[in-house]
Amino acid sequence: MEGLMIGGRNNVMAALESGRSLNKILVGDYVRGNLEQLISLARSHNCPVQFVPRQRLDQVAGEVKHQGVVAFAPPVRYWDIDEVLASTDISANPILLMLAGVEDPHNLGSLLRTSACAGVSAVIIPSRRSAQLTDAAVRVSMGGSEEVPVCRVTNLVNTIEKLQQAGFWAAAADPKGKEVYDGVHWNFPLVMVLGGEGQGVPRLLLEKCDYRVIIPIQGRVSSLNVSVAGAVLLFEVLRQRRNNSD
Repeated sequence: MEGLMIGGRNNVMAALESGRSLNKILVGDYVRGNLEQLISLARSHNCPVQFVPRQRLDQVAGEVKHQGVVAFAPPVRYWDIDEVLASTDISANPILLMLAGVEDPHNLGSLLRTSACAGVSAVIIPSRRSAQLTDAAVRVSMGGSEEVPVCRVTNLVNTIEKLQQAGFWAAAADPKGKEVYDGVHWNFPLVMVLGGEGQGVPRLLLEKCDYRVIIPIQGRVSSLNVSVAGAVLLFEVLRQRRNNSD
């Protein structure tokens, strides 16, 4: 992939506000509303803005839902795990999110959006058998991909071991775990590990984790979508931390 197309005014604004380099922005000449902030930010980043007819914008965007605004960005930069550790204050009890085989780019994008809202320091994905930072994932993230570093690694088990040596504790979502609402005090540097759609966390990775937690289900449907489960787990950690600090 040579680069990314970012569609939608909010997504393009998020990219500009994060300081991400953009090559060009196309705006439909039919778009109404205040564009002053977007144009001002683009100019401050030396990014040209071009007004084009709807037909051209539709043609360029293809299946991307552009809402009248499209930006072209250079290829995504993935972080190295050492960069993540160097930029993370371990004393602040940071949260990392590790995704073990999430293959749907929409789920990845949703989890990036949740991670940005939850203050996650980085999202870790494997380089194989996993969704990557495609146009779809970036679009669904609604700016989350600009806010949260994405670290791509070749071996999740080795990465967990490295993070544990650096002072992190790992907790995996697992059907045999304790309820997330009870039994764990979350005031420590945390790696939250989620499995892929329908697969769960791989056994070898699960065995490396310090905790196993489950979200109790009340109805007949036995499981949550991985992006929903990630949101529930991350914000339960934040809730408990806030209550414990009062």
